[in-house]
Amino acid sequence: MGEVQFEEDVVTEEPTPEALETPEAEEQPIQQRKNGLYPGVSDELAENMRSGWADTELHDLEPVEQAPHTARRRAALSARFPGERLVIPAGKLRTRSNDTEFRFRAATEYVYLTGDQTEDGVLVLEPEAGGEGHTASLYLLPRSDRENGEFWLDGQGELWVGRRNSLTEAERLYGVPVKDVRTVADDLRAATGPVRIVRGHDAGLEAALTDKVTGERDEELRVFLSEQRLVKDEFEVGQLQKAVDSTVRGFEDVVKVLDKAEATSERYIEGTFFLRARVEGNDVGYGSICAAGPHATTLHWVRNDGRVRSGDLLLLDAGVETDTLYTADVTRTLPINGTYSALQRKIYDAVYEAQEAGIAAVKPGAKYRDFHDASQHVLATRLVEWGLVEGPVERVLELGLQRRWTLHGTGHMLGLDVHDCAVARTETYVDGTLEPGMCLTVEPGLYFQADDLTVPEEYRGIGVRIEDDILVTEDGNRNLSAGLPRRADEVEAWMARLTG
Repeated sequence: MGEVQFEEDVVTEEPTPEALETPEAEEQPIQQRKNGLYPGVSDELAENMRSGWADTELHDLEPVEQAPHTARRRAALSARFPGERLVIPAGKLRTRSNDTEFRFRAATEYVYLTGDQTEDGVLVLEPEAGGEGHTASLYLLPRSDRENGEFWLDGQGELWVGRRNSLTEAERLYGVPVKDVRTVADDLRAATGPVRIVRGHDAGLEAALTDKVTGERDEELRVFLSEQRLVKDEFEVGQLQKAVDSTVRGFEDVVKVLDKAEATSERYIEGTFFLRARVEGNDVGYGSICAAGPHATTLHWVRNDGRVRSGDLLLLDAGVETDTLYTADVTRTLPINGTYSALQRKIYDAVYEAQEAGIAAVKPGAKYRDFHDASQHVLATRLVEWGLVEGPVERVLELGLQRRWTLHGTGHMLGLDVHDCAVARTETYVDGTLEPGMCLTVEPGLYFQADDLTVPEEYRGIGVRIEDDILVTEDGNRNLSAGLPRRADEVEAWMARLTG
């Protein structure tokens, strides 16, 4: 990436104002004179860069697909906090190193309520007179100014990072009045009455509101927005299915190149899946877990720098994130050579049976914890049968002894975040009841660490997890990721077709 300068116009040491008034300054080469608006460039170049640009305003824009849904979500938010000013920021770019930034991802709450994904954006809901309802305003950065040189001299100018929508274009896209974000801090400082802000995304706005907000009240806003996402609408379900469908194709891509991964490392698997994610979506929804051999026993193995060996298992936990930022989250544990060994199949079949029991427990009216309990009961039963823990099964479950090998909960909500609705209250989430429109993962596993002396040696280093994305429906559930085989013999036949 280049630096923000033109080589022939660089002022290596900026002169003082006094120096610019000396005869010596008048004798300096033209490219080294200090220009009032454009430091370090000539008057002629500055004038040249001001003009000669075509009008690129877009006049035929249609609203984004989720616009009716975001309007309904804002209305629900308005009803929950009448008479209060609500501030939801998109967030800022974060520096990766020097003048390079991490890829930006807008705050989940902001995307959910607007459909916009640009950095620096702020949604403000202003209470209407009388306390009934709110007027929404979206604060965004306008097009780069050609007159003052911002568009080519500023590191975030459009010549460097690409065209932005004008404020008028943004109004058409998102169905909300749009203002210049450079005024938002002053507007909020001048505001009166109660204010809440979603914290953690814009320190400057939080500082501007420091005398108007409290941590407790702001947390209530964040919790409400998390709980609001528990039940997905039609648009969200469609986006989740799209993410899953791309993920299925990504898994197929990986199977086709396992021979190349054996010649390199787990990173070949990671890169192969990432290609699918970037071509068909925005990104991966989280760091892909491409865990071969004993790495499969590490729950969040994202280093992906290990060997891929024939005869071992590959635990691939990955998900494509759509352009609207909804993510899939799917796991399959695959035999690298295409065939499970007898012991691998025994362990895999136990996890498959546990997942089947968990999926069957996902239905409207069921307790959220039911699918976890159903899966854990199956796994505890198998561990007792194999002689790895002393029964009876009820004792094992009461004491949680199976957790040495099952390790984690059996699932979580899914949506704009891979662990969606994470700050919802316990009583509405893990102690809550399933409703149609909820989408969650069911992902039991068994993990026998390479240094676990309590299990026979042949078990050590084997990790198995199977994960699918399950939508609660009116009459039960729908497996959004059913396009990927799960049963051991089906997995082997599927791999054979792809590599044959």
